Amino acid sequence: MRASSITGNTIPAGEPGRNCALCSRLKAYREENRQAEPSWHNAPVPSFGGKNARLLIVGLAPGVRGANRTGRPFTGDYAGDLLYATLKEYGFAQGNYAADPKDGLELADCRITNAVRCVPPQNKPLPIEMTACRPFLQTTMTEMKNLQAIVALGRIAHESTLRSLGAKLSAFPFVHGAVHEIDEGARKLKLFDSYHCSRYNTNTGVLTPDMFRAVFANVRTMII
Repeated sequence: MRASSITGNTIPAGEPGRNCALCSRLKAYREENRQAEPSWHNAPVPSFGGKNARLLIVGLAPGVRGANRTGRPFTGDYAGDLLYATLKEYGFAQGNYAADPKDGLELADCRITNAVRCVPPQNKPLPIEMTACRPFLQTTMTEMKNLQAIVALGRIAHESTLRSLGAKLSAFPFVHGAVHEIDEGARKLKLFDSYHCSRYNTNTGVLTPDMFRAVFANVRTMII
């Protein structure tokens, strides 16, 4: 499957506009960041990767100095260092990752998005903001006609994914390393759970690189 990359600031169809006003708190925080750092992206961060991919990775939200700065998911912070190295190891990415959307890194049979597209204060989106942004996650999954597997990075991404699919949270509890089979009727999906690859989780030992690699090794056995 052809790889894809983000090299500019064009907003694809189905993504929130640069000045999305659905969430007043996130809008105000975005405007503060634009004043403080006018050269940063400071806008909703679009999904990265082709719509024909079979794997979708769902994160929580852009980091203020990561994707909010660079405009590409998981680019510019520690979480991206671990994520993209792991994706390359298992054949879901190729090229050099240099924490820059112009580094030429490409995804292969993989797409990355966030449950909330704008950076939230303290990296903590509110439930009302997750609900407001959910239609964009739903659109992302709907337009991926070849979608077979989803990796949810953290409990909030897990729950946002389930709600977007119309599945009951109680039927699919979040457990690191778990694999859930979700029947949408028209298609069957597998949801893989992982703790988020944040610096906090790795520094505290909640998630080790080996634990993270094991999740994608499992995904790779399904997507051949």
